[in-house]
Amino acid sequence: MANPPPKIRWTVFAVLALLAFAARLPQLGERPMHTDESVNAYLTGEILAGEPFHYDPRDRHGPALFMLAGPLARMLGAKNFADLTETQLRLTPVLTGTLTVFLFGSGVEMFGFTACVVGALLFAFAPLPLYYSRYFIHETLFVAATLGLILSLWRALETKSVLPAAVAGFCAALMLAVKETCVIHFFALGIAALAFKWTTPKGIRAPVVKPILAASVVFLLTVLLLFTWFGRNWQGLADLFRAIPSFTARAGGEGHEKPVWYYAQLLANGPSNMALSALAALGLGFAIFDSARRKEFGAQIFISIYAVVIAVIYGVIPYKTPWLALNFWLPMALLIGVAVARILEKARTPAARWSLVFPAILLAGVMARDIQKRVFQFPAAEDNPYAYAHTGGDLLRLPARLAELAKKENLAQPLIAVVAADAWPLPWYLRKFPRTGFWQPGQDTGAADFFITSPEAAEKLGDKLKNCRPEFFGVRPEVLMILWVPASKEKSP
Repeated sequence: MANPPPKIRWTVFAVLALLAFAARLPQLGERPMHTDESVNAYLTGEILAGEPFHYDPRDRHGPALFMLAGPLARMLGAKNFADLTETQLRLTPVLTGTLTVFLFGSGVEMFGFTACVVGALLFAFAPLPLYYSRYFIHETLFVAATLGLILSLWRALETKSVLPAAVAGFCAALMLAVKETCVIHFFALGIAALAFKWTTPKGIRAPVVKPILAASVVFLLTVLLLFTWFGRNWQGLADLFRAIPSFTARAGGEGHEKPVWYYAQLLANGPSNMALSALAALGLGFAIFDSARRKEFGAQIFISIYAVVIAVIYGVIPYKTPWLALNFWLPMALLIGVAVARILEKARTPAARWSLVFPAILLAGVMARDIQKRVFQFPAAEDNPYAYAHTGGDLLRLPARLAELAKKENLAQPLIAVVAADAWPLPWYLRKFPRTGFWQPGQDTGAADFFITSPEAAEKLGDKLKNCRPEFFGVRPEVLMILWVPASKEKSP
């Protein structure tokens, strides 16, 4: 299928992006906040309070997410951490996911119109990207920057132009400012470029000096500005160089060890995902073994090698979480688009094309069912493969219960002591109670109107809890918190 004129092309992708945006908005604030989301919310609250971003290479990621989330939350009326809402925060990944869908339009010359439309449709509406585009973590922005780098890098290699090279430098810096795992993707893209050059003698030649210089300068300036928080925290640059040991340690697992086949199993989980994985494998076969005379052949080889390399690396690394599967979904969506485009080409007769309608409708119906169940109906359920160590709905009772007890005791601002080795996401759910303190087990909390503890920490508080009765709240699977209510307080109904 010939590529349409630019006006038609961009109209199509703009419509797809608007549909993707609309699909991400319903019930945006209803799913409980995951621990990672609550940590990111706390950091966003610090930025709203006027604090510069402090990069922590031991247990945090880069500043890019907060560079977007802070101003957006402020535009929506939030002035501090207590003002923030789930919807305000999750609009950032909603917008970056929507941008990713629109960016597929820039890949038409590289992959073909049909392949890019299918890829955009899948990124807009498939269960996995739809789920995590409503999740206030770094991955959706990382994938948007990755797609931007792939498209601009290819364009720079083709044209030897300074502008796309500068865009590539910016996207690479943005990836680093989102997550340190960008080094995996830089390596995979380098392998893909070298392999294509070696296997295709008439392929892309090395770029000249000016594009390389432009990309390098933009990359360095962007990293400098973001990691120093626009010059307000120069320690961020030094911390960036100390991130390598932490990154290496985290790759070892740190309690998140999974088998090599974890991502393959996740991406094939459910009927729609099984069908899409099969189409991606078919697209990989078409890209590698089909005629090399095709215009898009080089780009398809490039994305295929990139997909294989990151799949191998992420599979070997013990540390695995389901949201990292978004990194595979990007090349998968394009390879599925390659498969669909090639199937349509081979189905030359009207009868052959009409025979494809029923499987397409069936797949769309199965996808819609999976979306309804996993994204909207049971987004935090234990059997949802995307809800990893997720906060349960039971914890939502805690702030309401505290407010009820405080009102009955005429406590305008109750003093609350939280004692737990890992209290997250309680700082988020107790953000409306300004006199809340957090302690590690064994530390002296002093007096408090209410205590909230983990079961293990309660044993070390001794006499402080002697006249209190416990109320239990599930935080996430196999994790409880206990609200200790003094006996003088009115009993729970």
